[in-house]
Amino acid sequence: MSALAHVLPPSATIEDDHLCVGGCDLVRLADEHGTPLVVYDEGLLRATMRSYRDAFATREPGSEVLYASKAYFGLAVLRMAAEEGLSVDVASGGELYAATKAGFPPARIYMHGNNKDAREIEELMSVGVGTVIVDGFDEISLLADRATSRGITQRVLVRVTPGVEPDTHEFISTGQVDSKFGFPLADGLAAQAVNEIRAAGGLEFAGLHAHIGSQLLALDGFASAAHVMADFARGIGGEIQVLDMGGGLGIAHTRDQVPPSIDSYAGAVVGAVTKAWQDAGLPMPKLLVEPGRSMVGRAGLTIYRVGGVKQVPGVRTYVGVDGGMSDLLRPMLYGAQYEVVVANRAAEEPNGTVRIVGKHCESGDILVREAQVPQVGAGDLLCLPATGAYGVSMSSNYNGVTRPAVVFVDQGKSRVVTRRETYAELVSRDL
Repeated sequence: MSALAHVLPPSATIEDDHLCVGGCDLVRLADEHGTPLVVYDEGLLRATMRSYRDAFATREPGSEVLYASKAYFGLAVLRMAAEEGLSVDVASGGELYAATKAGFPPARIYMHGNNKDAREIEELMSVGVGTVIVDGFDEISLLADRATSRGITQRVLVRVTPGVEPDTHEFISTGQVDSKFGFPLADGLAAQAVNEIRAAGGLEFAGLHAHIGSQLLALDGFASAAHVMADFARGIGGEIQVLDMGGGLGIAHTRDQVPPSIDSYAGAVVGAVTKAWQDAGLPMPKLLVEPGRSMVGRAGLTIYRVGGVKQVPGVRTYVGVDGGMSDLLRPMLYGAQYEVVVANRAAEEPNGTVRIVGKHCESGDILVREAQVPQVGAGDLLCLPATGAYGVSMSSNYNGVTRPAVVFVDQGKSRVVTRRETYAELVSRDL
């Protein structure tokens, strides 16, 4: 298991051949709460939040770290982020509702979304959301109209597409010119957006936002993006109050991935923005970042129980588990790869390659295409580490499968923070 040390939470140990995290036996948790089961290391969650907060505060006092709640918007982790002094970004009315229910002060809520509808705009203004990240011309008109009718001034940032293409999957690359997000610099569209906001009633232009992509394992793209943003800021008049550089820091999902540390990420972002603004001769704006995956990803694990094994002679071995694309969509959505640990025989070394498949009626329901494991059979428990981001938040009820329970563990104690969905709840909205 040493090869997976940087994929598993640091608290992971093997006790009596069982995988343990946060001082809790994952086999016991699976027996107690059923599978699939999502487990988070609560201590690691808090430590990661504090690492982000401190890394940026040390380098750039006054900077602000936002938790990108789309990664996992469970109330328990949102309450934790609020307690740790983070702000939060939300991308829908539902995420906004969760953030307010978790106790986030409205001033520390930032509202994203490339297609905010009238209802969501009414909701964010009713709550008193501090900042809206504007993503389209129609949205400018809608925001201005609603703010004016309410007699308020809504603070906004303009999302700019900087034209930087990082080395990541096309589905999670967001900073390139051809993107559904933000205003492109080409043809003066981003500048036009700023001018329309400045001219509109009810809106306060506070600054700019840029996000180049997700699951980034290299940091060089931030320097390019920062210089693009500084040049643009100078072109629209110079001084801006706020610059949000997005998130994007990757985590290790597999043994061969080595992501930069949070400290390195903070150094790269602060250094890039500081140099770009100095080169442009502009006063440094307040700096924001909005990590999501790297805040919660490594802290989460998903446990499945093997139902059966199918041998296809001369082809491969299929190992079927009791979950799949309904609780972990990333492998099917954009080919994400994961490691596998046999939780009930964690000390055993791999001796073969199998394909881990889900129970859904899709040939593409494949969790791990080439899993290195010891011989497994019905009843074994397979643990996929580093599933804490975009697992629960992307979950569905395909094939009528209920969504899993979520358990937090810390210092030998466990607590259920989200109970398992019931069959009755699958049809509770039907009339």
